[in-house]
Amino acid sequence: MQALFEGDLNIERIVTGLELYAGHKIDAENTLLIFDEIQEVPKALTSLKYFNENAPQYEIVCAGSMLGVALHQGTSFPVGKVEFLDLYPLSFFEFMLAMGKEQYVELLQKGDFEMATTFKQEYIDLLKHYYYVGGMPEVVLSFSETKDFNEVREIQQRILAAYEQDFSKHAPNEMVPRIRMLWNSIPAQLTKENKKFIYGLIKDGARAKEYELALLWLTDCGLVHKVHRVIAPSLPLRAYEDLKAFKLFLVDVGLLSCMVGLRQGTLLDGNVLFKEFKGALTEQYVLQQLKTLKGVQTYYWTAERGIAEVDFVIDTGSAIIPIEVKAEVNLQAKSLKTYRDKFNPTLSIRTSMADYKKEDWLMNLPLWAIERL
Repeated sequence: MQALFEGDLNIERIVTGLELYAGHKIDAENTLLIFDEIQEVPKALTSLKYFNENAPQYEIVCAGSMLGVALHQGTSFPVGKVEFLDLYPLSFFEFMLAMGKEQYVELLQKGDFEMATTFKQEYIDLLKHYYYVGGMPEVVLSFSETKDFNEVREIQQRILAAYEQDFSKHAPNEMVPRIRMLWNSIPAQLTKENKKFIYGLIKDGARAKEYELALLWLTDCGLVHKVHRVIAPSLPLRAYEDLKAFKLFLVDVGLLSCMVGLRQGTLLDGNVLFKEFKGALTEQYVLQQLKTLKGVQTYYWTAERGIAEVDFVIDTGSAIIPIEVKAEVNLQAKSLKTYRDKFNPTLSIRTSMADYKKEDWLMNLPLWAIERL
């Protein structure tokens, strides 16, 4: 492929080359072209411009590591000629579908919480599996076929190793150690009481400016999600961002549980799993589901002197909704009350292991139904 795209980017010539390579006639009406791992051949990226302008009859899907695509020097990216689609790990609802539990998802999508609560133990068991397996497609596929937790861990470790290799392959050499250290510090950041990101946890005396580029790099390629604090929950939230305070989450809860060494035995142990690692997995899980909701911007709020913290505050474009995450059934929502007294939101959400309940200002949404948000 490298050789094919190295020549001039005449579309007829490229299509003929692809036909010869695939041993297959390409009929624009009925053929979908997929350029996988497109970052390996930067000129193929450039060719999309010519496909778009001179041969729009061809339908093309490209896939590849964001790292490679975002960072290739000297490749002119065909701005405005390509539509982007962000692919996230499978959400919990999608995970249930993959496990053949369509009816469980339908119940929640219809909002039939009365019936869903009857089956809550099923939802909780599926959610425990999701905490362990996560939503990476290859991992979910394997688990849906074999239900083998050991194989799940092996694939996750392989994915984590592949990311580490990607760091060395695509990032400038001097930055690689910093990216690695920052990436490996995230589980420790999430398992401390206050989840605000602290550079000093990467290594003693680490300062923001040494690691800013490494962080930008990991967020740009979608491996970490950065959630900023807001100083006041007013519309639009972005205008009230505190750029210095943020929390970092990984792309996937299964990868996090692999990195922190979650044991299989925990899955059987009542609801201990949801409190494990100070509720880090639960907060990671909730953020991951919020990320898959279209048009929702996610932040968090803390009072000036740190006396109260609301785990997430979302901006739906027309309203701001505070969300408190509880890893268990203990439902004292002190922070939410502080927030409510101060800002008087029309609706507040608490998500926990407790059943669905709607009071005047507060909705309790079970963790397994958070996607209904």
